[in-house]
Amino acid sequence: MTHLTILPILVPMLAGILLLLPPSGKNLKARRFTSLTMALVSLFVAGLLFNHSLTGEIAVYAIGNWQAPYGIVLVADIMASMLVLLTSFLALCCVIYSLGGDDEAGSFFHPLLHFLLLGVNGAFLTGDLFNLFVFFEVLLIASYALLMHSSDKQKTQAAIHYVVLNLIGSSIFLIALGIMYGVLGTLNIADMAHKIATLSGDDVALVKIGGLLLLVVFALKAAVIPLQFWLPATYSAALPVVAAMFAIMTKVGVYSIIRVYNTVFGEQAGELTQIDSTWLWPAALVTIAFGTLGVLAAKGFRQVIANLVVVSVGTLVAAVTFNSQHATGAALYYLIHSTLITAGLFLLAGLVAKQRGKVGDRLVPARPIANPMLLGSCFILLVLSVVGMPPLSGFVGKVWLLQASMAAELHTWFWPLYLVSSLLVLISMTRAGSQLFWRHSSKQAIEVKLSRWQISALLLVASCAPLLSLFAGVISDVTMEAAAQIHDVSTYSNAVLGKSMEGR
Repeated sequence: MTHLTILPILVPMLAGILLLLPPSGKNLKARRFTSLTMALVSLFVAGLLFNHSLTGEIAVYAIGNWQAPYGIVLVADIMASMLVLLTSFLALCCVIYSLGGDDEAGSFFHPLLHFLLLGVNGAFLTGDLFNLFVFFEVLLIASYALLMHSSDKQKTQAAIHYVVLNLIGSSIFLIALGIMYGVLGTLNIADMAHKIATLSGDDVALVKIGGLLLLVVFALKAAVIPLQFWLPATYSAALPVVAAMFAIMTKVGVYSIIRVYNTVFGEQAGELTQIDSTWLWPAALVTIAFGTLGVLAAKGFRQVIANLVVVSVGTLVAAVTFNSQHATGAALYYLIHSTLITAGLFLLAGLVAKQRGKVGDRLVPARPIANPMLLGSCFILLVLSVVGMPPLSGFVGKVWLLQASMAAELHTWFWPLYLVSSLLVLISMTRAGSQLFWRHSSKQAIEVKLSRWQISALLLVASCAPLLSLFAGVISDVTMEAAAQIHDVSTYSNAVLGKSMEGR
């Protein structure tokens, strides 16, 4: 089990390479078989890593056997391995969905998807900030190309905005890393947490500047106001299967905030303790409000879902600012729920658009849907979950977050905003359902046969809504254990800096 920690990175990297070489590079059937097989292997490896993390041991993998803080290390605690498992499951669902024909819309869909999986998994597992930057760039380059899959004018315009903003973000990231390395002499997260408490004088101010610049970068990746304007246009322009995979990408930004500002700028950081909270709390509330207004104003179903992603980001960031183990556990449960449900809605939007003809997913009357029972049932299930109606997963996450805000004594602002937001989202989703399934411009449906692969992927993701509720007790126990590890900075630092592990 020594090399298990690096396998979630190596397997998708190998998959991407294999998919570019013969026979997979030239033959569609071979490419699909290889992609599906390697996605299953990635999920299996992620499951093994997650199961190992449940023992409570923080796995540290020193590449080349160069120990931290001098070498590159990968760190797999419960939170990291749980998110790797979530990403691998979502990637498998997207691969299955793409086999219905979406992978034919452009070149290199499958290798790009696996390279994106490589970047996301690496971001979750890395133990130092420079390699976080590297994995950010890997996932961003793959996402640029995936966004242009089956390109048209709308996708090109959205892609240009997306690329420019992320290039600016990458530049700021490098500046922040340069400042922090110049002061601390390290970019290993655990070592930074150890050294930051010893700073004094101008060094404190410099590290604060570097830390706030990092916050700008992570807020951009997570789509926190005022850096969220790229997301609705980007996600609504992408193919539904690509947008579904993108549902995990904003969570990389949220994860980075949790990891860096709980570890490096935690309670041991002296004057720099929780430097993010002052900025994140009002930004989170405004993000929820703007996301909700976006949901109400959206003219297409995918635009509605994209703005729901913004609402979920605001909710997660608000939970992070509560700064408690209870709130972090609630945030992790909500993160799993929101990622899967919004991904399911994107997949559903693709199937609905196919059966509405040229109108697509625009919220205007169109021909009736040929499979109203199947798609309508999935719509109701996913919508009830996303608005937090009992007994589905959204209700569990909502109640838990409301309780966490009470404990943090921030409920005066959070409760009314979050509850009103949920009500307005319910109204908007009801309007969307009425337009998509009830209001018709003619009586004749368009006969578009849905692929069994696409239906299977949709049902697989939609089934997570009741399953997350059914096993809420087990999942909440795991997220609370993950939260306990996150807030125990000394144990994390000792595992990374004090434990020698054999590397490759």
